[in-house]
Amino acid sequence: QLQLVESGGGLVQPGGSLSLSCAASDLTLANYAIGWFRQAPGKEREGVSWISWSGGRVDYAASVKGRFTISRDNAKNTVYLQMKRLKPEDTAVYYCARDRGYGNHDIFDVLRYGYWGQGTQVTVSA
Repeated sequence: QLQLVESGGGLVQPGGSLSLSCAASDLTLANYAIGWFRQAPGKEREGVSWISWSGGRVDYAASVKGRFTISRDNAKNTVYLQMKRLKPEDTAVYYCARDRGYGNHDIFDVLRYGYWGQGTQVTVSA
């Protein structure tokens, strides 16, 4: 089954940093926009960040703007999410997803995406 693989999650203290990676071995990411989402227990999946296929355009949810940075290396077929000044409310399972490449859904609408990873847990706690 074609899917993305997230890595880099873990336990970190408030104010700390983590860097997540999103890669795929049997699926090309290079020609597609990629989104990062997160889902906390009992809450809906929410969009965190988005990057265009070239990396020339990025966007962030208001809750993470200024703290998270999305980037990509198309030669390595990998997308990254650098997270700094983490807060307890950032605790969630983080997912990356590949844009379908068509349609008019908002960049943070899950329906825009056709392939997902299984997620990586990020826990921010003292």
